Amino acid sequence: MHMERRTQAEDAEERPRILIHLQQGKALVWTAEDARRIREEHALVGNLVGALVRKPRQNTRLGLPVQLLPEEARLLVENGAARLVHHRLAEQESSECDGSSVGEAEVSADADEKETYAQFLDQSYAEQWKLALQDKKRTLESLSERIAEGRSKRKRHRGQQEEEAMESSSPAPIKELLNLEETFHFPKEAMMVQIPTAQLRPGDEEEVDIQEASPQWPYAGQKSHEARYKVFRDLWQKGYYLTNGGKFGGDFLVYPGDPMRFHAHYIAICLPEDEDIALSDIITAGRLGTNVKKTVLLCSANHEGRVTYTSLQWAGLQ
Repeated sequence: MHMERRTQAEDAEERPRILIHLQQGKALVWTAEDARRIREEHALVGNLVGALVRKPRQNTRLGLPVQLLPEEARLLVENGAARLVHHRLAEQESSECDGSSVGEAEVSADADEKETYAQFLDQSYAEQWKLALQDKKRTLESLSERIAEGRSKRKRHRGQQEEEAMESSSPAPIKELLNLEETFHFPKEAMMVQIPTAQLRPGDEEEVDIQEASPQWPYAGQKSHEARYKVFRDLWQKGYYLTNGGKFGGDFLVYPGDPMRFHAHYIAICLPEDEDIALSDIITAGRLGTNVKKTVLLCSANHEGRVTYTSLQWAGLQ
């Protein structure tokens, strides 16, 4: 077995906690820095589920956000390295009001939200207008330099009188450059719309208690989740990396190191300690593991959290 991995609760107290957003029971991490910390500092993998900005119609390579397994999110929270939050909707906020004030609260909340978003768009447009103006100015200056070079060449072949006549009328790029800030037009239709992800609605988030079941965190008290979590935590503490094992018919795939460098060695199937297993299921799991060159682990945990492992390998007929 590997050396036990220390939890980093002490270090987490000195650093900002990782923010895990809950959406319909899914734990999502939106920032690249938090995703890096989760993998490098806490040896948890997660799964990239976001489309790439420049190639949104493919799914060969994905990007942020990182979706965490419920067990990964719970482990980070219990170690003091992260906190679970969800963003309250305007309808939920307005439902706290009573009687006839509900409709007025909804209208007020919608108006405030629209005004905030309009201010965000105006600020974004002003910033992009300045950048577009600078780009236009650089283009015109480049054209002006080319025109000046052309004039110097013509001076050597033409008389001074003809050159002065040409200079009396400034070329269009130079004229445009003189009063560019007053005449420059950047249509709003051409601006890039920024979609906030790291902080969806500032100041409008609510922390979720993992000890209580809720629509955002439905796993609390579930027998299957408790069995999976005890196994996940025990293997993680032993130094293994774990990912979702659904594609191999198990609960987790267990790696001896980072999955970017190693293949999985085990398929972990988590079962409650007092649950009977059909012989046909044991045979199926053993043969499946052998076909994909992995060892199947039947894992069960007692009430104290102690985990028992039984390995299966299909030998076949000799």
